[in-house]
Amino acid sequence: MRWAIFTIAGILFISLCAAGGDVMAFTIKSSAFKDGELMSEKYTCKGEDLSPPLAWSEVPQQTKSFAIICDDPDAPFVTWVHWVIYDIPADVTQLPEGIPTKETLPNGAKQGKNDFRKIGYGGPCPPPGGPHRYLFKLYALDKILELEPGLTKKEILAAMEGHILGKTTLIGKFKR
Repeated sequence: MRWAIFTIAGILFISLCAAGGDVMAFTIKSSAFKDGELMSEKYTCKGEDLSPPLAWSEVPQQTKSFAIICDDPDAPFVTWVHWVIYDIPADVTQLPEGIPTKETLPNGAKQGKNDFRKIGYGGPCPPPGGPHRYLFKLYALDKILELEPGLTKKEILAAMEGHILGKTTLIGKFKR
């Protein structure tokens, strides 16, 4: 493995490469919707409000844990946080639909507070109008954070600083 450094439109990127020089594509996807497409009501406040199934691949080699933050940058006034989950074990490469809204999951993953002031996933619930984007950001970390459950996005981002090996994003859309 080696690092590749390149620029696109003046932005510097650093990527982990396989021995043959190919850039490894750390990716996240869902069987429930494609990147950039509308999400089913099932995963929103208009439906069952379940977290969607997520899967990831091409994980950076030194990964010790994962964190996911889902937020809505199109919300009025502030970016609205829908989900914070961290200390997902490194051997986990998918989350099933409908993660329970418990502070700590059986695999040791911990869930934080969303902007609904609740633990776990709180699905899209935008005001009527155009579609909002919901960014499911997956972080590969070089350590297990070992923090208590119930933390906020801001607290988790601060704890992850200097420990992010890779980041990938899946975008779902929803409108009412």
